[in-house]
Amino acid sequence: MRSKELSLSVKQAIIRLKKQSKPIREIARTLGVAKTTVWNILKKKERTGELSNTKRPGRPRKTTVVDDRRILSLVKKTPFTTVGQIKNTLQAVGVCMSKLTIKRRLHQSEYRGFTTRCKPMVSLKNRKARFEFAKHLTKPSQFWNKILWTDETKINLYQSDGKRRVWRRKGTAHDPKHTTSLVKHGGGSVMAWACMAANETVSLVFIDDVTADKSSRMNSEVFRAILSAHIQPNAAELIGRRFTVQMDNDPKHTAKATKEFLKGQKWNVMQWPSKSPGLNPIGHAFHLLKTKLKGKCPKNKQELKTVAVEAWQCVWKK
Repeated sequence: MRSKELSLSVKQAIIRLKKQSKPIREIARTLGVAKTTVWNILKKKERTGELSNTKRPGRPRKTTVVDDRRILSLVKKTPFTTVGQIKNTLQAVGVCMSKLTIKRRLHQSEYRGFTTRCKPMVSLKNRKARFEFAKHLTKPSQFWNKILWTDETKINLYQSDGKRRVWRRKGTAHDPKHTTSLVKHGGGSVMAWACMAANETVSLVFIDDVTADKSSRMNSEVFRAILSAHIQPNAAELIGRRFTVQMDNDPKHTAKATKEFLKGQKWNVMQWPSKSPGLNPIGHAFHLLKTKLKGKCPKNKQELKTVAVEAWQCVWKK
């Protein structure tokens, strides 16, 4: 194994001490280098007159410029290909190299292997529907003030605080003082329906208060009962006589019985694109609701409902 090369200043010091007629042994002891190193430096100076290190050729490059282009071409054409598949493809045309060499060439071209990002599969039909819906964004605020936004949400008895950071020493990760409690499935939950306008909400409607068996399972029949009891009075309070109802494409919202019910009510319903991103602003209101519930400690579902209603009423307070 080669030793570390001397700096130019040390080499110059060797030459300077030699000119002072210092013996090699004393020079080596003074500068802390080997005698053979001092000897070689002096011989090189005598032979070439230079002290700088000559450039080492190193190992010959395994791939040619054409090979490098071929590797990049395979990756650009098929980004999901593996290093092993690239190696086999190159071997088929007579180019043999290791997987490590292929990785080096890709890294030199600023290519790195990443885990793919997952996103909903959106068909051409869905894209066209999204594009048509995007035209609403140019409409004035008077249009949006007439929208009655509706949706459902699940509220867990034990709210998740997400990831939290803790100051601790190594090896104390499982100390009770450094851990947070986790309850499967939230320890119980209630389903709630709500609606809101541009600057105000109304009270939550809990699904188990509507169903005959006191369950939180919501189907088209339960959904129609909620709409029948709450849409008209809430719209009159928040917006007025003329309003547009918004709802997503949940199966109970698009069921045949629900569509017939909406047609009979003669309400104006906003067309919502399939697989749309979270554009409903009531989703942000639900997030604020659950944020306000953090730190609350309801013992049962009834107490959860009570604190949820109180938190919901505070969502729009300044």
